[in-house]
Amino acid sequence: MEIHFFRKNKACRADLSQPTDLSLVLRDGPANPNCFWAPAVEFSPVVAGEFVGSTALGGPVNFFNVRINPHGNGTHTECVGHIARERYVLHECLQEHHFWAKLVSLYPRRADNSDRVLYRDQFEEVLEPGEAEAFILRTLPNEDLKKQRNYSGINPPYLHPDAARYLAACGVQHLLLDLPSVDREEDGGALLAHHAFWQYPEAVRQDCTITELIYVPNSVPDGYYLLNLQTTSLDLDASPSKPVIFSVLDDA
Repeated sequence: MEIHFFRKNKACRADLSQPTDLSLVLRDGPANPNCFWAPAVEFSPVVAGEFVGSTALGGPVNFFNVRINPHGNGTHTECVGHIARERYVLHECLQEHHFWAKLVSLYPRRADNSDRVLYRDQFEEVLEPGEAEAFILRTLPNEDLKKQRNYSGINPPYLHPDAARYLAACGVQHLLLDLPSVDREEDGGALLAHHAFWQYPEAVRQDCTITELIYVPNSVPDGYYLLNLQTTSLDLDASPSKPVIFSVLDDA
């Protein structure tokens, strides 16, 4: 099945029959990606009197409670409400769900303090202004351990704020990456890359989002895709999310 759309007045096609899901499956327990010391994901059956919401425990149906921290457990999308003093919620900020996206793979570089950082010049080499509405970053090396790594306390790679500023200047509305945060794990609460991308508080880009802890399979080549970004309708700054990309059949 194909979908036809226009990109800068050019007719394009996307193949809907072969989606690539960039979200991580969350399971009960600790075998999930985790960051910032969030509690582990927990699935537990509802128990009310003699009723047990688990067929494995003799109940008539499966009826589970779910404990999850959107920012700390798995793939999630966040809006400027993550850092703002004002109230912004994701379901109000994210009104559209299909975007022209560019997938790029980059190695973080070692900084003087031994941090692994993604710099502006790396993005300048792979992205031009107005080239994409969404920018999908696959960091290298791309290991399967990303699917269940505990990132707490290991200071994962992050973006230099000038890199985030460049993405905003290029018109990127939606940034997706396979890291737990665009900022350093511990930066004293500065969150410079978050501020730079959303241009908060000077010129707030309210309709822009950051999606963290995705996973892009090695079999998916760099290039252009049609992105479908879906979230739950929670009245919060962030939500578990399911970004799905589709191959573009015509050259960009």
